[in-house]
Amino acid sequence: MNASPPAAEPAPSPQPRTEDERTLLVKVFGKDRPGITAGLFATLGEFAVDVIDIEQMVTRGRITLCALITPPAGGSPGVEGALRATVHHWAEELKLQAEIISGTGDNRPRREGRSHVTVLGHPLTASAVAALTSRISAAGGNIDRVFRLAKYPVTAVELAVSGVPTEELRAELALEAATQRVDIAVVQAGLQRRAKRLVVMDVDSTLIQDEVIELFAAHAGCEAEVAEVTAAAMAGELDFEESLRARVALLAGLDASVTEKVRADVRLTPGARTLIRTLQRLGFQVAIVSGGFTQVTDYLVEQLGLDFAAANTLEVEDGKFTGRVTGEIVDRAGKARWLARFAEQAKVPLEQTVAIGDGANDLDMLNAAGLGVAFNAKPVVRQAADTAVNVPFLDTVLYLLGITREEVEAADALDGTPTE
Repeated sequence: MNASPPAAEPAPSPQPRTEDERTLLVKVFGKDRPGITAGLFATLGEFAVDVIDIEQMVTRGRITLCALITPPAGGSPGVEGALRATVHHWAEELKLQAEIISGTGDNRPRREGRSHVTVLGHPLTASAVAALTSRISAAGGNIDRVFRLAKYPVTAVELAVSGVPTEELRAELALEAATQRVDIAVVQAGLQRRAKRLVVMDVDSTLIQDEVIELFAAHAGCEAEVAEVTAAAMAGELDFEESLRARVALLAGLDASVTEKVRADVRLTPGARTLIRTLQRLGFQVAIVSGGFTQVTDYLVEQLGLDFAAANTLEVEDGKFTGRVTGEIVDRAGKARWLARFAEQAKVPLEQTVAIGDGANDLDMLNAAGLGVAFNAKPVVRQAADTAVNVPFLDTVLYLLGITREEVEAADALDGTPTE
């Protein structure tokens, strides 16, 4: 019987480069055009170098391309000199500038305490950027990378920051963001940011521009009275359940057929469809929870293809509203309970949920979620939430999740959907 051939020796595992190993940093900058990156690496490929890192940025049609490479094989001064001459000649032919800097090692490893800092400005001023980046530096943080997420309807940029704990950095930047009149979100870096999530939204003055009970009250002739109580409740000046029952009582005797008219009056917040459509493409589940009424939220679920919903229900007898609500009241504590229930049904940990709301009755939900977003909110809500968005476009929440405007538009273009 023939003996089996000896097993092949496993290939040795590559070892990390040491800090004293020589490296070359190749920098190319000039007018951008197709083929620059390919051309540079084809040129470098003639010298059998290894690529350690690549960074490329294009701003207003000007490219900055950096490649960190090993010295050419053999390491002789003559071969390295030939590499330098060849790169410069290639660059000159394309009317580019090139610089090759000798050094040792790789990039410094990013320090502990890593965060994504998203800044939204409308506009984003140079003084605001200066103030925020100075705060990061003063807190001991280092900005490792900056990336633009959107140029309209707001300017949104993301900064990768290391060296300071996320909670500490969030507290440091919150006051400055308010002073500079920009919106800022600070979230911990890591795989959980890219995980499939559940997004739960308030409805009135968040998903839609209206307060639903005021739409009903307009048909009952008590809109002004209801609006006054609603404003006090949303500002946290009144108990929500007490105010809800008081407002609903004013609808007693109203014909329930007005529901169809109210549904027709509902106005989605700008960017709402884009937000929901994009989240669903990414595999997110989307829910609404409302202190309003199922008579409207059921319609929104159908129109927008939402996954979950919870709201109060106006009681109807003999085709008329009784002035009472039925079932479990969805109030401040109730919204947080529904967030937890939706997360359990969606099989999503609470730390991977996002809650969006504007009123005091959203606070428990915002605090319970992994990321709480105050959307054009009352002061008490802005101060308590993880982050605040103060521009009237709901799809700006996508930027807080690291999704760019270009990615949204590209996805819409593929299926012919107009972006809002």
